[in-house]
Amino acid sequence: MTLIQPPTRRSFLKSAIGAAATVAAARIALPGGAWAATTTPEVTGAKLGYIALTDSAPLIIAVEKGFFAKHGMPDVLVEKQASWGATRDNMTLGSASGGIDGGHILRPKVHLYATGKVMQNNQPLPMYTLMNLNEDCQGLSVAQALAETGVGLDSAPLREVFAAKRAAGTEIPVAMTFPGGTHDLWMRYWLAAGGIDPTKDVDLIVVPPPQMVANMKVGNMEAFCVGEPWNEQLVNQGIGFTAATSGELWKHHPEKVLGMRAEWVDANPNATLALMMAVMEAQMWCEDAANKDEMAEIIGRRQWYNVPVKDISGRIKGDINYGNGRVVSDPTLAMKFWRGGATSFPWKSLDSWFITENKRWGHLPGDLDTKALVDATNRSDLWLQAAAGLGLDTSGFGDSRGIETFFDGKSFDPADPEAYLGSQSIKAVA
Repeated sequence: MTLIQPPTRRSFLKSAIGAAATVAAARIALPGGAWAATTTPEVTGAKLGYIALTDSAPLIIAVEKGFFAKHGMPDVLVEKQASWGATRDNMTLGSASGGIDGGHILRPKVHLYATGKVMQNNQPLPMYTLMNLNEDCQGLSVAQALAETGVGLDSAPLREVFAAKRAAGTEIPVAMTFPGGTHDLWMRYWLAAGGIDPTKDVDLIVVPPPQMVANMKVGNMEAFCVGEPWNEQLVNQGIGFTAATSGELWKHHPEKVLGMRAEWVDANPNATLALMMAVMEAQMWCEDAANKDEMAEIIGRRQWYNVPVKDISGRIKGDINYGNGRVVSDPTLAMKFWRGGATSFPWKSLDSWFITENKRWGHLPGDLDTKALVDATNRSDLWLQAAAGLGLDTSGFGDSRGIETFFDGKSFDPADPEAYLGSQSIKAVA
């Protein structure tokens, strides 16, 4: 993996690490060009939203283990959201109007909010990606009735089945959680790689994550893509099976982020760093294998997910019962929260892939300036400052994680996203 690191950043990091440079490391611009002269948070709390998905664990653990309080933010509220649509609406309001200031969101939602593409009246909402919360461990699940097709990582066995249904005038509901979000993109990529056009050959529908299992149980969908614990719960209830996990599509893919309203971050630079340091510590705690069982017990509690521990504990370790006779114990398939910081760092090159995929499916215009959008929304500079404040080694981080390779042999070079887009035979744009 090739990392690109500007010399100026390397010089900054060398000077920033160490107790004597803590204040310098935490300085970020305030409105009007002034600078923060102290690391004391401007406020002691913020309202953060989350969806009942395992990848929100760092926010919950930061509350339960006192990491927010440790960093001077004892009044942080982490509040459950009913759906990704509700999260969007509450983010629009902001906490001052009864909504939220930020929280656990699908990574592309920062781009979709900031451009106004999914907002009421297409009104842009300035947003920042502060950090990545996790990698991998989402699922592509299929109704039990389709198990005999042998569908797995290769979706092609569904092609003839779906074609026959379509010819008979039958709808083919396939669910994801938000248009242009990660689950939408994983489902589209998986289907397209098997020769199934997600814009023509199936009927993509939106279903909130906690409602996926119930809807498949009553036959409302043929397949769905969602995060855990819902794929594992589906298998445990014998309703369907996992054809593939998202980490098998793209190893170490980014998933959720801590996204915040730009207005809140700009007004509270020290509090932002405090939030980030608390979540970083929570990510490290979640990554520790010794804490996995306790993590599953905590997040499964009634006030958080209200889900049995058995529906959470297996896949966070990489112990996967696919529900179709395949059982795997592979730590590389587990959900990652830290991985030496490489999981948490918001690589700009990964934002470029999400924007390019959303162009592929028509969620974002083809002439959108990708670099300008990434630079306006990705605050990897703040991540480096927060990490320095924790005394962490950040010498391996830059703008690009390098060329990404996918399960079907396709590759994405962030230096040439148009070549990747041109290599895709199935897409919604010319």
